[in-house]
Amino acid sequence: MSTLLINQPKYAWLKELGLAEDNNGVYHGTWGGQGEVITSYCPANNEPIARVRQATLSEYEETVQKSKEAWKVWADIPAPKRGEIVRQIGDALRKKIDVLGRLVSLEMGKIYVEGVGEVQEYIDVCDYAVGLSRMIGGPILPSERPGHALLEQWNPVGLVGIITAFNFPVAVYGWNNALALICGNVCLWKGAPSTPLTSVAVTKIVAEVLEHNSLPGAICSMTCGGADVGTAMAKDERVNLLSFTGSTQVGKSVGMMVQERFGRQLLELGGNNAIIVFEDADLNLVVPSAVFASVGTAGQRCTTTRRLILHESLHDTVVERIAKAYKQVRIGDPWDATTMYGPLHTKQAVEQYLAAVEKAKEQGGTVVCGGKVIDRPGNYVEPTIITGLAHDAPIVHTETFVPILYVLKFKEEEEAFGWNNEVKQGLSSSIFTKDMGRVFRWLGPKGSDCGIVNVNIPTSGAEIGGAFGGEKHTGGGRESGSDSWKQYMRRSTCTINYSKELPLAQGIKFE
Repeated sequence: MSTLLINQPKYAWLKELGLAEDNNGVYHGTWGGQGEVITSYCPANNEPIARVRQATLSEYEETVQKSKEAWKVWADIPAPKRGEIVRQIGDALRKKIDVLGRLVSLEMGKIYVEGVGEVQEYIDVCDYAVGLSRMIGGPILPSERPGHALLEQWNPVGLVGIITAFNFPVAVYGWNNALALICGNVCLWKGAPSTPLTSVAVTKIVAEVLEHNSLPGAICSMTCGGADVGTAMAKDERVNLLSFTGSTQVGKSVGMMVQERFGRQLLELGGNNAIIVFEDADLNLVVPSAVFASVGTAGQRCTTTRRLILHESLHDTVVERIAKAYKQVRIGDPWDATTMYGPLHTKQAVEQYLAAVEKAKEQGGTVVCGGKVIDRPGNYVEPTIITGLAHDAPIVHTETFVPILYVLKFKEEEEAFGWNNEVKQGLSSSIFTKDMGRVFRWLGPKGSDCGIVNVNIPTSGAEIGGAFGGEKHTGGGRESGSDSWKQYMRRSTCTINYSKELPLAQGIKFE
């Protein structure tokens, strides 16, 4: 058996995050873990990093109980004071941004700059949430009755369950955690089973802030686990909101379990995202955008560009330029500062990549570049471009979480807009054009049906200030900016009679 990476001098920095050979995977004010022991592997070499002991269902039960008790304390703290705690969480993350970014790179497989960028997203959302903590609230509305006040009151939902995916093991928790906290909720986090060390390291940072402020640790609790813990969260009526990020297939199952108990859910699922390039597009913007959005994170973002829809007049030119750029992408160890493209997260993803390439060929596609596994340790595959497929080919309509770009050829605007919208998912979309009329048609009711609708920028790389999420099979949830905070609160419409009369609405007389 190979030596754990954490014991090798090269990776001694892992201990700066409080990690060890064996780590507890349960936190609710105290650390524990009596369930299955899982080993976390590095996708760049498939060597074991360290071990985590997951939660049992009885430990999950204890964690929920302690979270509910912690909420009684947290809900009584004024929102701006809660914002101060979130500010401190952001500052604590700043102090660990480099080492935590390196852990994300090591355990998830994304390149180092993306790992650091992901931690920065959590920090940015903390900053955003601090300001929001002094702004959340509802309007005072005009009442039709004399001597009456009509207003909206917003209150926390209570316990927010957060289930996150492997591809963004820090940022997605951060989006939910920072907003949920300032709204007055407590959080219970189940990270991806394949990135448990990141979950443990982030929780240690947050727990230290809570402890420093003499607050219950169960305000931000964690249970590492598999489908058993996830199912328990989905079915548990004490989980007032369940935020789930993952595949459409699993999300559908989770959503049905939550709906069965009339619970509240926030789903962030798949995306089969397209860039449409019109004949008037600036190709100096198109080429780097398409390359970044299709190759970044080795094609494992929910906002990755999977379909490139090109006007027939520039199809061949754009394909040639992008294929040339693909060949210049520097492939290597994700923690090397010069690397632009790292491994897939798992061996199973490599198999999915190979199967998708074969299906594309069977359905009439031509592999312009890539299409093969790279002969080196780890889960590396070549970034791939495939042309010649029909817009409605089954493989084109299948979201495969790998770096394969399907290039399609169109003639008319209406046709291209229709192709964008014909897939089941509705997450992110973009057009490249200089035609302002077309821009506003794209943004309008007959344009893109996605939650993210861009112009002259890629489908990926969303800012935290806007609401993030999508339509249709993407789940309909919204996280991060704009008014996403409302998903973490419940609204009451309140009428207060401060007169000595009792007039009824709509002028009804009851005498």
